[in-house]
Amino acid sequence: MTRKSRRLWLVGGCLIGLGTATALTLSAFSSNIVFFMAPSQVHAHPPAADRTIRLGGMVVAGSVRQQKNGDTPTNQFDVTDGQDAVTVHYEGILPDLFREGQSVVAIGSVLADGSFRASEVLAKHDETYMPKEVAEALRRSGKWDPRYGKPPDAASWNSMTKTATSQDKAAPQHGS
Repeated sequence: MTRKSRRLWLVGGCLIGLGTATALTLSAFSSNIVFFMAPSQVHAHPPAADRTIRLGGMVVAGSVRQQKNGDTPTNQFDVTDGQDAVTVHYEGILPDLFREGQSVVAIGSVLADGSFRASEVLAKHDETYMPKEVAEALRRSGKWDPRYGKPPDAASWNSMTKTATSQDKAAPQHGS
């Protein structure tokens, strides 16, 4: 074997090793990345059932239901981005700052029926804070523009979802 061919084999082996290391690194990263999705994105393009995502939006007023399953509290609530809503199921104690009409980010996965099983729920920490992803989803949906003030109040979120809008139109209006 000539010196030139040995050098070629060495460079080729190094390139194969570098390519393999790069492929393994990218594979490890892709399984650990958690993407943010708004409820309308979840309905439009549902992620795989085994895929962990962050679901963000506002908690729909009047949608929180709490029960006890033995010693563990089970919670169910709807999260909306103004266009669509997703029902979230969470077993455990909700954060102290969790309440209806406030922004929330839930980490978990989408179930076969389209609802969301959360392993963790994160609530905002003051009245002016909104997670960047939630604010961006609200801007994209056209339901909020930060140039015109604070996000809509909690009472208006019930009528911003597609399903609630059709029910609200059918209900008689008081004081009209």
